[in-house]
Amino acid sequence: MKFDFEFYNPTKIFFGRNAMDNLENQLENYGKNILFVYGKASIKKIGLYERVINALKSTGKTVTELSGIKPNPTYTQVLEGARLVRENSIDLILAVGGGSVIDCAKAISVSAFCEGDPWQKYWVDFEPLGNKTVPVGAILTMAGTASEMNAGSVITNEAVMIKEGRVFTPEVNPEFSILNPEYTYTVPKIQMVSGVFDVMSHLLEQYFSGEDDNTTDYIIEGILKSLIHSTRIALENPTDYEARSNIMWCATMALNKITGLSKEQDWLVHGIEHQIGAYTDCPHGVGLAIVSVPYYKHIYKYGLDKFVRFAVNIWNVAAVGLTKEQAALAGIEKMADFIKEMGIPTTLREIGATEDTLEKIAGSIEPGGGYKYVTNAEILEILRECY
Repeated sequence: MKFDFEFYNPTKIFFGRNAMDNLENQLENYGKNILFVYGKASIKKIGLYERVINALKSTGKTVTELSGIKPNPTYTQVLEGARLVRENSIDLILAVGGGSVIDCAKAISVSAFCEGDPWQKYWVDFEPLGNKTVPVGAILTMAGTASEMNAGSVITNEAVMIKEGRVFTPEVNPEFSILNPEYTYTVPKIQMVSGVFDVMSHLLEQYFSGEDDNTTDYIIEGILKSLIHSTRIALENPTDYEARSNIMWCATMALNKITGLSKEQDWLVHGIEHQIGAYTDCPHGVGLAIVSVPYYKHIYKYGLDKFVRFAVNIWNVAAVGLTKEQAALAGIEKMADFIKEMGIPTTLREIGATEDTLEKIAGSIEPGGGYKYVTNAEILEILRECY
């Protein structure tokens, strides 16, 4: 292992068909006032809303609801939630939905008692957390972000057209998360595959960093292979419990810090997509998929051996008789084929981006990278290739 590290993750996970049976016991650990945060109508359609409300009532809770959280949660929604926390003396924020809802709940938690502007303090200046927070619990309905077991929170500030992520310290993690794969069955296909590629991108941005041959790389490869295998099954049969279970657990493992240990990491694909999302409001994983193939073709020569390893170990590319460059590119093309197999859009044009916004998007992105430092001019070139 190249770098020393410290690992701590305080989230308690309840996983499986009967995971919801633990909700009432968990609620007993908190005070009376609950902020119930969720998206739109989907949790009502599957009967989850009613089940949560019944659990809250049976444990004597007073419930305040914040509904309508967007797929790209906004700072306006965060401030509304923070106001509700203060006005109702909230003891627990219960987030029910996908990663966007849980991200929003964590943002509300850190913002409610922040002195000054939380956006400026935490998402712009990245100041250390300096105020009390409200505990968060989560019930997951869509696999992808791993927000159920990390301290990350990605928020869109529509006033300045910036979508920014912040990883806080572990006390912001959900204290408990309930994961029942059956709750993901009715997620529309585009949302399912968007989540799958978000998982894949989390893994790749940690994998494609450094030339070290460490335990973390093997863990990443194992999760990637499980994810690809299970996704193909779920595409054929969306209610295959084993496949959905594997996808859900792959998602959690991909960004709960396990797969980043002793890695340098490269998060520029996410940085580029965040700004695409700010301008188009596209599903996060869809934007990542559109960006990833051109981005990795742009940098693969600078981490050639790792890209060859990716081609051989993940996509079973027969490298005998190929140059390293040919083998590496064959792996990237296999990934591109998998994106098409899932039915994910492959161009920015398909998700509503306009050519005249590309320069604005590129100019709003902090340059960087892993194997290669990528400038704003190069980001614009990549976006044009994506278009």
